[in-house]
Amino acid sequence: MPAKEFIQSLDASTRRKFYAMVQLLEDFGHRLGEPHAKYLGDSIFELRFMGKEGAIRVLYFFFHQNKAILTNGFLKKTNKTPERELEIAVRRRRYYLAAHP
Repeated sequence: MPAKEFIQSLDASTRRKFYAMVQLLEDFGHRLGEPHAKYLGDSIFELRFMGKEGAIRVLYFFFHQNKAILTNGFLKKTNKTPERELEIAVRRRRYYLAAHP
């Protein structure tokens, strides 16, 4: 699900946690590491936190070194990030970079 729609679908308390995570991402950028963020490969990272709904993941990439672009979000139900979600993020990154050279 696109990141914006996913965030809007979350409980209000979970959205507040998400905004706190975004603030950490703004403050630390590439230096934000586990347990809050993790590099997944192909220039894609994930924000990681627990919400009322369970384990929340929001995938993103960096644009022009310091601007994070959120691609998609999901509830994590297994130990491994679903390949489909990672593929969506990679595809959206490619599309974004082509539209913003």
